[in-house]
Amino acid sequence: MRFATPAELSPIPEAEAPRDCPLCPRLVAFRSECRTEFPEWWNAPVPAFGDRNAWLGVVGLAPGKHGANRTGRPFTGDFAGELLYATLLKFGLAEGEYRADPADGLQLKGSIILNAVKCLPPANKPEPAEIKTCRNYFEAALVTLPNVRVLLALGQIAHVAAARALGLPPASTRFGHGAEALAPDGRILLSSYHCSRYNQNTGRLDQAMFESVFQRALELRSPR
Repeated sequence: MRFATPAELSPIPEAEAPRDCPLCPRLVAFRSECRTEFPEWWNAPVPAFGDRNAWLGVVGLAPGKHGANRTGRPFTGDFAGELLYATLLKFGLAEGEYRADPADGLQLKGSIILNAVKCLPPANKPEPAEIKTCRNYFEAALVTLPNVRVLLALGQIAHVAAARALGLPPASTRFGHGAEALAPDGRILLSSYHCSRYNQNTGRLDQAMFESVFQRALELRSPR
């Protein structure tokens, strides 16, 4: 079975990792295990998904095993994607219907989804060196997206990665649901609790809370 390359599926192909990216040995080994066990899955760095002219960049942590690592599209096929895509559709940042399938025809409008780490990490926990290595791709993606004014980070790891990419010191850039920080170049980092199954099931994040950060992002879209 021939799979497409990440670049072939991405709105920003020049910023994508190769399908067999060799940079993180632990992630490469885990990818190989998954390819052996699930040869029909994507099992490769997950490309960005969305609008190349986006003003909003949604930053996730890393692909989920049964979600993006399986389907090849961020947040597609896992629990977190249900809330994320429903919210994007509600706020006019996507059009079509989300059916948890990359062939569902869903398109993002004014938004793009990026991950701090492109490959599936064991136990959904990338190591600091892996986050640092993948920052090269994350920062390259931002270079190709000059219209992005707001980065919405989902979870603390995405928050730290986005802060570094924007030139903000992570130690003094507070993470919290609805936290905001102004980058030196005028872009804005807006943070949210991750829309994971755990956070939703424990009540740490609910639909209203999640929607509130998207409402705030829309308010921040235009410079004062």
